[in-house]
Amino acid sequence: MTKAGFVSIIGRPNSGKSTLLNTLINEQIALVSHKINATRKRMNIIVMRNDAQIIFVDTPGLHNKEKILNQFMLQESLKAIDDCDLIIFLAPITDNLDYYKNFLELSKGKKHLLILSKIDSLNKEKILEKITQYQEYKDKYLALIPISSKKNINLESLLDEITQYLPKSPYLYDTEIISTQNLKEIYKEKIREALFDNLNKEIPYQSDVIIKKIYEDEICDRIYADIIVEKDSQKIIVIGNKGIGIKNIGINARKKIEQFSGKKLFLKLEVVVKKGWSKNKKSLKELGYNF
Repeated sequence: MTKAGFVSIIGRPNSGKSTLLNTLINEQIALVSHKINATRKRMNIIVMRNDAQIIFVDTPGLHNKEKILNQFMLQESLKAIDDCDLIIFLAPITDNLDYYKNFLELSKGKKHLLILSKIDSLNKEKILEKITQYQEYKDKYLALIPISSKKNINLESLLDEITQYLPKSPYLYDTEIISTQNLKEIYKEKIREALFDNLNKEIPYQSDVIIKKIYEDEICDRIYADIIVEKDSQKIIVIGNKGIGIKNIGINARKKIEQFSGKKLFLKLEVVVKKGWSKNKKSLKELGYNF
């Protein structure tokens, strides 16, 4: 009998959720950045494991900021907690236990695996010390697994542990697909990732991307997209002196998309000012953030 189920990955911003998923599928789909709160929406990524279909739900990080966009991101995480068959709480090994305690209050006793990530950053003695601290809560979690996505440590054990707790079910998706995102959503995330790679301070957080048109061709695809910012001063920074800023963003984004699609790409980017978009529910809905 086959198994299938939804597994939500929950954790603080920049805890390594997207990096873990990209490693498991050996593909760069989830947006990865050293800057916090890069992920804004839930994303389903599918991993086949023997006779089980694991549908991972990548979520925005848990935080308490009051901005409307951040409220949306928190809602996305809370929905993921309610709607799944199993929860993974991902905690970097260097964190204190405050984030986990906060999660326990939000999760209302739902069954979960406690995963300690980035163990390659500490020696064995420090790792064991941290594990001992978390074991005070062993009645709360199903299992505790230390992992490293970077070094591929214990990822097979993680998948085996997840499979144990999935319900018996026919497969919910075609076994050949690795994400439920459509191409427009994937390409949008690639361009957003390029923004995080090339821009500093608050601009990546006050920007978004709209894919206007995609023309697919056997040899070379064409994508026309707008980069949305909140202020005229931000537009000037994104474009850069003599256009060098937008040029570098375009080069970076094009490389990411070409690597994913395996085809050449013509990418046309324009910068559009939409004042206060991240604080306006109507603007957020126009950009696909549905409350």
